[in-house]
Amino acid sequence: MKTLFLVRHAKSSWDDPALDDKERPLDARGKRDAPKVGKRLAKAGAKADLMLSSPAKRALTTARTIAKELGYKRKKIVVVDRLYAAEADVVLDVIQRLGKEAECVMLFGHNPELTELAHRLSSKITRMPTCAVAEFTFDVSSWSRIGKVAPAAATVSYPPKK
Repeated sequence: MKTLFLVRHAKSSWDDPALDDKERPLDARGKRDAPKVGKRLAKAGAKADLMLSSPAKRALTTARTIAKELGYKRKKIVVVDRLYAAEADVVLDVIQRLGKEAECVMLFGHNPELTELAHRLSSKITRMPTCAVAEFTFDVSSWSRIGKVAPAAATVSYPPKK
């Protein structure tokens, strides 16, 4: 079995229009939502063997915040340049190229590619607002099969309201 979590970064700030897009930080809501989502994942028993993140500050900050809540070492988060400004096919390719060792992977990235990929994996998932988490379980032994077989289970959860 393989478990995949697609996590859209928490709400980011647009306060500084001169700031490069990759450097945009989380806004106040994002800073509130990310730890809450991390706590919810921890309470549900989520344990990542591997965390992958886009290099964008907002995605990496979300990953680090959730990692802290899950007891995952921040320095073990793998930054994957291909996850920034990517298409869903690129995100899927990153997943399909993972080694067999990891059973549970959390991937932190952006829209529209995460919603598109989540919908492709399960048609019941149609939206992923900021800090949403889509969880998929696949009855496969290799990540290369993801996207070629239907998930055994798929859920999406949204950030808490206030």
